[in-house]
Amino acid sequence: MTPSAPVVDRAAGPPTVAAMTRLWTIVASAAPGLALSALGLAHPAQLTPQTAALWWQLHVVLLPIFPLLGAPIVLLLRKTTGIPSWIARVGVYLYAVFYTGLDTLAGIGAGLAVAAEPGGSPVALDLIRVGDALSVVGVYGFLVAAVVTAVVVLRRAGPAAAPGAALLVGAAVVFLHSHIYWPVGGLAVLAIGLGCALLAWAQARPSSRDGRSSGGHVLGP
Repeated sequence: MTPSAPVVDRAAGPPTVAAMTRLWTIVASAAPGLALSALGLAHPAQLTPQTAALWWQLHVVLLPIFPLLGAPIVLLLRKTTGIPSWIARVGVYLYAVFYTGLDTLAGIGAGLAVAAEPGGSPVALDLIRVGDALSVVGVYGFLVAAVVTAVVVLRRAGPAAAPGAALLVGAAVVFLHSHIYWPVGGLAVLAIGLGCALLAWAQARPSSRDGRSSGGHVLGP
């Protein structure tokens, strides 16, 4: 009697590739928050003539990193359609644009102004004021994106997503007024990164990939 050949599910793909993809998604979700938290350790608590050089130079480094804080939300929703998902994406866009305005004006511009006029710079105060006003749109856009994303992933992945959802939304609320100053701001962006990583982990669990989503459809396997 000839033994039957083992059944191979070719559609599932190599398990190692799938595992590496899930790991990459989790790491990529955590990375921006971790990077901002680490850079926040070097951020001066106040802009003074003594800290002005470090202030503006650090904000040049932060310029391409701040927008990436919203990238994990786009990654978490990459296979989801529907109005809630697009609301979250618009929120991320608003965050990236308007928070970059804060970074450019109150970070680079104000730092250079104080460095050029150590005796006092009215221009620096104006730059900070306008930058702060722009940042309000950005951080509230991020909060909306965080709340919507938490709801979408919770409905898709179930209770396993609850810790990540709570961490992401709670940290986004703190981020409204904390920037990346340590300890509060640094811990907030760190929690945002960890919350996104936990949501990515919950969403990658086999039991969560059953086609359920909030406000749309899950595309692909």
